[in-house]
Amino acid sequence: MQLEVGPDPAEVGRARRWARSRLAGCGMGDDEPLAETLILLISELVTNAVVHTGCPAVLRMLFGEPGVRVEVADASDRAPSPRQAAGDDTGGRGLELVDGLADRWGWQREGAGKRIWCEIDRAEKAVDDSSGGPRIQGAIREPHVYL
Repeated sequence: MQLEVGPDPAEVGRARRWARSRLAGCGMGDDEPLAETLILLISELVTNAVVHTGCPAVLRMLFGEPGVRVEVADASDRAPSPRQAAGDDTGGRGLELVDGLADRWGWQREGAGKRIWCEIDRAEKAVDDSSGGPRIQGAIREPHVYL
């Protein structure tokens, strides 16, 4: 499944709506934690593509085992560059957020452009919270190494 996205910030909302409809088609409701996390990741990756490159992009969602892979390809040769946002900055947290929410992420050059991707595993893991019972591990995970 893929969606062509124009180089306009308004396209981010269209990408979210498209992704929600694809998730619903797979039986995943908007209120499920996995769906919410995927929509947030898609929003961040598409925003980065249209705002920082000024190029059209292609959003893809791939469903399989162990989970869901999101890819955003654009025609810009600029590598993704994680930034350190200061306390009141309104931007600069996108890749940090992707790093914290995705199980895996990375990017590769593709022709004259690039493809950035992230993956979320479908299976939630039970974790002992030392309060007498298991709890389900949420979407926020330990930070990963930037690729």
